[in-house]
Formats: sequence, structure tokens, C-alpha cells
Amino acid sequence: MTVINTAAPTLVHLSGDIDIFTTARLRRQLINALGSSTGLLVLDLSQVTFCGAGGLGVLIGVQDRAKARGITLALTGVPPRIARLLRITGLDHHFLIMI
Repeated sequence: MTVINTAAPTLVHLSGDIDIFTTARLRRQLINALGSSTGLLVLDLSQVTFCGAGGLGVLIGVQDRAKARGITLALTGVPPRIARLLRITGLDHHFLIMI
């Protein structure tokens, strides 16, 4: 069972490629978003066109930081290619995925 804090969620829209060229900036942005999130941080991936291993690493790292702060990290708008990647790597069980 996943308990979600009922405080207003923080929504972050991601777009484009999440790859070696964008992961450092994305990590900084998501860590900043954690600072203003109170209970639920939702990442909207509907406009993400590619996610490489580095991108998965950023998502896992942010998930760990969120848990340490008592914040739930959720993914929404997950495109089929990204959903398949999460499924293949077993990470679909690591993240709360909202439809």
C-alpha cells in the first residue's frame, strides 16, 4: 500500500530527451523541485521522447531523495517507449505510476 500525503502536489513537466547531455541540469531542477514539494512530486513524462541510462539514474536518485524527505515521487503521462523501458528494467515497480 502506498500512502500519499494529501497536500497539493508539485507537478513538473519534462520534455525532450533525457540523456547524457541533459541529466545534470535535470538533476538540479528536480532537486530544486523537491525543496518546494510538501508531499507529492509528480513528474509528467508525456513530452519525453527518449530516456537513457543516465536519465533512469536521475529518476532513481531523485526518488531516493524524495523518500528520505517523506515525499512521494510519482510519474504520469508515461509514453509507451518509456513505460517499456521501465518494465524491462523492473523500475515500473520502483515508481508510483499515475495514469
